[in-house]
Parts: sequence; C-alpha cells; structure tokens
Amino acid sequence: MKRRIITTGDGSKTIQIEDWDEQYHSKHGAVQEAYHVFIDHGLRLFKNTRIKILEIGFGTGLNTLITLLEKENLGLQIYYVGVEAFPVPMEEVDQLDYCSRLNVEEHREAFMKMHKTPWEEPIMISEGFYLEKQLKDFKLIADTNLFDLIYFDAFGARVQPDLWTEEIFLIMYRALKQNGVLVTYSAKGSVRRAMQAVGFNVERLPGPPGKREMLRATKT
Repeated sequence: MKRRIITTGDGSKTIQIEDWDEQYHSKHGAVQEAYHVFIDHGLRLFKNTRIKILEIGFGTGLNTLITLLEKENLGLQIYYVGVEAFPVPMEEVDQLDYCSRLNVEEHREAFMKMHKTPWEEPIMISEGFYLEKQLKDFKLIADTNLFDLIYFDAFGARVQPDLWTEEIFLIMYRALKQNGVLVTYSAKGSVRRAMQAVGFNVERLPGPPGKREMLRATKT
C-alpha cells in the first residue's frame, strides 16, 4: 500500500496510508493527540512508582518517546512493551523527525535506540526505562495480570475492525493487573460495548483536537 509522510494540524508529522485514507496519528495533530490520550489520561494516573506499559501498535515510536520524556516528571520507573506486526522503516522514522519537533535533541540517541534495538529482547533505553519490542500479531498476546497501563493505538475500526472486537479486548483485560487502565483515542459505541462486554468499566472522556470524545477502560 502506498504510504507518504504528511504534516498534521499541530505541525508534527505522521504516516498516511493512502489506500485506506488512514494515518498512524491524528491528522489534526500527531503530538497533541499522543499527549492528550496516552499521557494526560493514562500515564499521569501513576506517580512515584514502577509500572509496566503495553502499547498496541509500537509504530512510529512517538508514544514511547513522549512516555520517556514524561517519566522523570512523574517519578516513574517503566518497563515498556511495544507490540508491532509491521515495523516502520527507518527512513520513515527519520523523516518524521519527532525529536526536532519536540525540541528534545538530547533524546535523539535514545529515540534511535528504540527503533534499532533487537526484537524480543529487553533493552535499557535510559536509566529507569526498559523497552521490549515484540514482533507479532496482537491476537497472540498471552500475558496475564502483568500490565498497569495499556496504550491501545491500533489503526481505526473503519479500516481494521478485527482489532476492536470482544476477542481483542478480552486479551487486553487479561493482560492488565487489577485496577489496570487502557486508554484509546477511539470513542465508537461498538468499541465501548465490546470493552464493557468483557468486564471493563468504561469512561467517555473529552477527546483530542478533532475528536469529541475518547475512551478509558479500567479492569475492576
């Protein structure tokens, strides 16, 4: 499928899959969406502790980078698992240039390390931040009661409805610890109902620019 780099509403870039008319991040603002959904309504629930994060769709590495940037502010030690079936080529990662956009050139080496580290091998990216990338389909995740937080950042249900089903959210539910949290940019009624069907307590929250709402689900 044809891919191209586009500039989003906040000036940051993302990858567009033209055949699907779908982007890796919001066309209204890639960085704004990442912070709003995954940091403001997910990571900031945790302070001064050790946590394990599961990202569904490692993709461009933007969510991983901003999590690293916010780690110190929140006093966190993080073990981060990023699952991806189709890795983004390094030439596209270079074109996205997130470190320049975020004005964090001092973290460029760490960001490159995130993308270049071997799959299936835990690597210390910086002190207190370990990354393990897993190259596999989301349906093959078999962890139980392991994660405190899930970033659910798969392609949208319009183009990949099989990633937003009860089957998938049951896998997510099992992977979370008790009182663990899943956050996603989606607010579709079918997604909310699938989450509730497997046991999640689901909240509708204000969405990022370009979206009225988003969802946060808690394993109760």
